[in-house]
Amino acid sequence: MDVKVNDIIVTKKPHPCKNSEFLVLRVGADFKIRCTGCGREVMVPRAKIEKNIKKIITPQSENQ
Repeated sequence: MDVKVNDIIVTKKPHPCKNSEFLVLRVGADFKIRCTGCGREVMVPRAKIEKNIKKIITPQSENQ
């Protein structure tokens, strides 16, 4: 998967705060993601997060 820092990922399972969008803060063997609803930051292994990604939203300012 082509996930970069500052991308927003939409996951299949929502966070306990009922939000399913997360901001990617770090990419590597583990992903560090921040919930866009409550602001909680979580480290998740790459294999687990890649299975649960439904959609990747890239920032529009980089594409122009």
